Amino acid sequence: MKRASVWCLALLLPLCLCGQLLDPALLSKPATDSWPTYNGDYSGRRFSTLSQINRDNVKHLSLAWVYRLRIGATPRAIVGGEGPLPQGPPDDPGVSTIKSTPLMVNGVLYFSTPDNAWAIDARSGRELWHYFWKTKGGIHIGNRGMGMYGDWLFFETPDNYLVSLDAKTGKERWHKEIADLKQEYFSTPAPVVVGNRVLVGTGGDSLDVPGFIEAHDPETGAIQWKWWTEPLKKGDPGAETWPDEYAMRHGGGMTWLPGTYDPDLRLYYIGTGNPNPVLTGRSRKGDNLWTCSIVALNIDTGKLAWYFQPSPHDTHDWDAVQTPVLIDGEIDGKPRKLLAQANRNGYFFVLDRATGKNLVTAPMIKSMNWAKGINANGQPIPDPGKEATIPGVLVSPPTGGATNWPPPSFDPETGLFYVGTSQQYSMFYLTDTDAHPEGWGAAERDAGYLGGDLEAIDYKTGKVVWDHHYPFGGGAVGILTTAGKLLFTGDSLRHLVAFDPANGDILWHAGLNDDVSNGPETYMLDGRQYLTVGAGDTLYSFTVLP
Repeated sequence: MKRASVWCLALLLPLCLCGQLLDPALLSKPATDSWPTYNGDYSGRRFSTLSQINRDNVKHLSLAWVYRLRIGATPRAIVGGEGPLPQGPPDDPGVSTIKSTPLMVNGVLYFSTPDNAWAIDARSGRELWHYFWKTKGGIHIGNRGMGMYGDWLFFETPDNYLVSLDAKTGKERWHKEIADLKQEYFSTPAPVVVGNRVLVGTGGDSLDVPGFIEAHDPETGAIQWKWWTEPLKKGDPGAETWPDEYAMRHGGGMTWLPGTYDPDLRLYYIGTGNPNPVLTGRSRKGDNLWTCSIVALNIDTGKLAWYFQPSPHDTHDWDAVQTPVLIDGEIDGKPRKLLAQANRNGYFFVLDRATGKNLVTAPMIKSMNWAKGINANGQPIPDPGKEATIPGVLVSPPTGGATNWPPPSFDPETGLFYVGTSQQYSMFYLTDTDAHPEGWGAAERDAGYLGGDLEAIDYKTGKVVWDHHYPFGGGAVGILTTAGKLLFTGDSLRHLVAFDPANGDILWHAGLNDDVSNGPETYMLDGRQYLTVGAGDTLYSFTVLP
């Protein structure tokens, strides 16, 4: 009888979340038996050292379980929030699309969509709890996921609250407003936890306000420091790159995605969004720092250590918020601490992550036509002839970019950086000829699509080593690489696909109910490796069955 009781208790452990605690040391190591932060670890590489699933047995990969979302104020939901209780189900598709990468800690997956958060058993897909936030509004375009500190979870809401939950029960600990909804901020990033700091940012469609990064205390939610993405007054560093204080204070530069972190340098790396007005720059002459930039912030003070601006004086909505991937590699035969980014503007950049010095700048897509060359700092030189005009001008890439938010991957075994790209043209029409245009200031119309590509880039040179072309779709899709000599991503035909990362050969694929909508992840649990991915409103988990 005692043996039976012990056996039954073991089966129930995942359901009661016993012993739940995130060891912060896991955040600095490649993910194996956990996936404790948005990119798996602080580096942003999305590379796993696991190899139980490998190129030899991937053809035997089988579905382990499926979980489909139940969103809103369901009978079992734990309800919080500042807004009214909604009448009927939400009609915004962003609410029911999994763009977050679930955290996996101690056998439990934690993930979120706008206004919702869940814990599910990573072994079976069984729901453990569901939290629902009553929103006051905001744009519900997507939510990138959660952060974790010990037993506490953190996620952002579209109406700009940072919410902390108890990981064991899903009950709310506190919530703090991080931005004013009336100013048209809305919040999408996954918080990143570094030590006792919870790092958050926002998005915003009007972009008529300045962006920022904040560090919060995980216990109380109190603000520890705040860094604005542009200067706020004359005399501030960077103010010389704006014409006046009005342009700065309405300058945009949102921080849509989580960043990466170097524990040795104690620097947090993150990209910033485009300036405002979006598609015309006549009222904001200058480079408009620190919009469309990769920045390094001191984790203790929030002060700027260095910056690199891939798109000075951007007029095409080319946010630089794509994941800044940290690589310990070589340039010219010398070991370097590097940062690589596949940028929305169509270029691939490699920087020294201690100093911000540019080392590599190379084009990613063949259709790109907006730059005249590269300057001495490694920045593209914009062609004034590609600014929006009243008759219209043909530009590639369009505002959606050569790539976008879905995470890339770096495989240290192949030395290749992998990213999903899109080759497309748009016509840009100037619609607001006022000296101080508002909002976008121009209109964009699609003018031709040449398909998407999965690209493997040599980080030392920026050259594309191989690419897989999707003639009828594709483009930016989240990527995972593993020591099993595998690359997992999605195509445009609702498949999860395994490629050989060395040469791009297709090794396996599985049909899903929707396109892959997040970054795939993998982890070891009870001696078995799982591969988990989101597609629309459903999580799928695969394993090689004995």
